[in-house]
Formats: sequence, C-alpha cells, structure tokens
Amino acid sequence: MDNALYVGLSRQMTLRRELDIVANNIANADTTGFKVESLLVKTEPGAPARTLDGPKPVKFALDVGVARDFSPGSLHNTAAPLDLGIEGPGFFKISTASGERYTRDGHFRMDDTGRLVTQAGQSVLDEGGGEITLDPQKGPVSIAADGTISQGSERIGKVAVVKFDSLSALSKSGDNLFRNTSNQQPVALPTAIVHQSMLENSNVNSITEISRMIEVNRAYESMAKMMDSTAELSRRSVERMGRAQ
Repeated sequence: MDNALYVGLSRQMTLRRELDIVANNIANADTTGFKVESLLVKTEPGAPARTLDGPKPVKFALDVGVARDFSPGSLHNTAAPLDLGIEGPGFFKISTASGERYTRDGHFRMDDTGRLVTQAGQSVLDEGGGEITLDPQKGPVSIAADGTISQGSERIGKVAVVKFDSLSALSKSGDNLFRNTSNQQPVALPTAIVHQSMLENSNVNSITEISRMIEVNRAYESMAKMMDSTAELSRRSVERMGRAQ
C-alpha cells in the first residue's frame, strides 16, 4: 500500500507543477507576444512491488519539461510608430548584457540617445547586428513591411528578423526574451512581414486555460482522496494485525 502512496505523491507533484504553468499562462494572457506553455509528463518505472501474487510493476509520474506553443497570436493596432508586430514566424534580435536574445514582443521605444530599444532599455539590432539609432530632428519614423526604417527620404536601417530551424533551441530568459540554448544559429528571414504600429497578442486562450485549471484542481483533489483512503486502509490493517496478536 505504500507504493500507492508514493505513486499518488509523484502524480500530485506533477499536478502542482502543471497548475503553476496554467496559472502563469492566465497571468500572461495580455502579455505582448507571450506563448502558451504546457507540462510534459511521462511515467517512469520503479522497483516492482512485492505482493502475495508476486512482483507488480510500479510506475511513477515524472515531469520532463515544458512545451511551448510558438504559433503566432493576432495583431492589434496601437498607433505608436515604434511598435512592431511580426506576421508569421520569426523573432526580433535584441542585444543584452548577457548576449543576444530573441523576442516576439515589438513594444519598442527610443531612449535618450536615440537608440531603438525594448521597454527594458535593451538595443534592438539591425540586419548587420548593430544598434539602430534614430534622430528626432529628421521627422516621423516610417517602417516598411520588410523592416526597413526611414526618416524622411533617408534610410536609417533595417530591423533584423530571424528564425530557428528548431524552436526547441529557445529557452525563456526573462523580460519576455528567449535565449539560444543550442549550437544552432539563427538565420535571417527575408520573407518576414513587419507591421508598424501593431503588436502581437498572446496566443493564450483564457477560457481553455481556466478549464485546464479546473481539471487540474479536480485531479489533485481526487488523488488526495485516493491517498487518504489508502492511508486509512493501511491504518486499519495495522490495527487488525495488532488485535490478532
């Protein structure tokens, strides 16, 4: 009976982790460019349980990572000239103190020195890997569908949009950024379509995630009841054995 408790506990641990992930999805339903996540769970065999009928296989629940759905969210208009949204696949390339990072969050601004930066002040990189510097004296900023930035008749630069052959190379890095955790190198995406004054919505479906939260809570409660029943059965068995002696 102890095996049932251990198996139940392993499942409860994965359910708690899944609940955290679902809650995080719901909390980020309005975060620009956020990608919905789900828990990956597998069973792992343990030492066979010894019973009167011989060894019985025991399998424990184990979380093995987080899956991320990179499907694009819808775009909405913001009227802010430095807001950018990517239609289809691709990522903006960002320079940080820890190295290059990648994001779908195009909520950019101009800092005191004229650089195009994220809301956290990290530089947005151009196709050559350099910073993009704007001049307020040169007039309104115009950004074409291919990412080319112009002020008046002058070409300022081109926002880099890159892709990865395998998105499994990307891991969350904070500030709505991803880092490359593999040897895979990003490549330019010349077919990318960039929309000025638009931002990408999260691809979280709030109704789906709330339903998932309810299901996880019910599964956790059901597992807790099963474990309580098993523990109570074990206690009664011990009491009966004690009376028999």
